[in-house]
Amino acid sequence: MIYHTPYMKVRAKTLTKRQRIETLDALYTAAASIQGREATKLFLRDLLTESERIMLGRRIIIARKLIAGVGRDDIAAELRVGYDTIHRVYRWLEDQFPGYEQAIKAMEKEFGRRREKWEDKKLYATSALYRLKKKYPLHFLLFTRPKR
Repeated sequence: MIYHTPYMKVRAKTLTKRQRIETLDALYTAAASIQGREATKLFLRDLLTESERIMLGRRIIIARKLIAGVGRDDIAAELRVGYDTIHRVYRWLEDQFPGYEQAIKAMEKEFGRRREKWEDKKLYATSALYRLKKKYPLHFLLFTRPKR
């Protein structure tokens, strides 16, 4: 059975200032209460459609590339996005909206941490001495160093 509601879709422009503040406060408070990548992932997966998540992720990628100095033509070609989208993200960055830049800085730090961890794993897999040192952190007590 299909139910039809007599209510129309609510548009942001039709909300009162108070309704807008309450709505955004609920979103921001819910997002701020989440701790950890997995919890954030579940929250966004449940909150947004896949298309919305991808759209937001692509905007973040565009912002990263703009901050890194990649040209608009290169971004448009690589990501197959329109110049309007690139310009909108660029304008947000230029207008000193700190949210984008703070998120990008935190992301770069996290990606750097992941790269280091990956390099550690690669080294771990290739170096027997490294594995021994990792397994036995007090290895230096087992072997005396020759006196010079």
